[in-house]
Amino acid sequence: MRIKHLLMPCFAAALVLGACSSPAPPPAPTGPTAEELAQQRADSIAAARAAEDARRRAEQEAADRERAAQDRARRDARSTLEEVVTFDYDESAITDNAEAALRRKIPILRNSPTVRIRMEGHADERGSTEYNLALGSRRAEGVRDFLSGFGISADRFTTTSFGEDRPVVNRSDEAAWARNRRVEFVITGGTIVVSEDDQDQP
Repeated sequence: MRIKHLLMPCFAAALVLGACSSPAPPPAPTGPTAEELAQQRADSIAAARAAEDARRRAEQEAADRERAAQDRARRDARSTLEEVVTFDYDESAITDNAEAALRRKIPILRNSPTVRIRMEGHADERGSTEYNLALGSRRAEGVRDFLSGFGISADRFTTTSFGEDRPVVNRSDEAAWARNRRVEFVITGGTIVVSEDDQDQP
């Protein structure tokens, strides 16, 4: 019994000492310092500026690509409008090859209502000067009539003839004559339209 009475106080003391020796609770977390807050704001501003710069660069690159594509389209359209058509010997009838070239011009002319074109007729060196002038004129007028037959106003076209005076190839053989029997197209005014933006150009 004496031992039991002695153990009880010891046990109680051990409990008290154990309770007193438990670790202290961690300190309450403190907020960021003023310097840390300032750095966070600076980082946020820098990130926003970098994102805005990247967005502007992307927009500029897209605009540059679009502008380059439109420039290529205009060059292609101009090349199509200026594509020469040739004729058989002593003929002003539209050949199959000439018709294919002329049909490629039609959608561009429809989309570009301000464009004006001068059609210049030519002949090879065979025949008299007077005959070749008349033949060149018939060729230019035949081309004009073909295009106006697709609803494009003939008022947008003028015709002239140079006969045999302006050969594109200065030789006297069939290959040269075939190239010299032609109608050339000179754009004299207006804007070639390849996009809606072109509608606003003078």
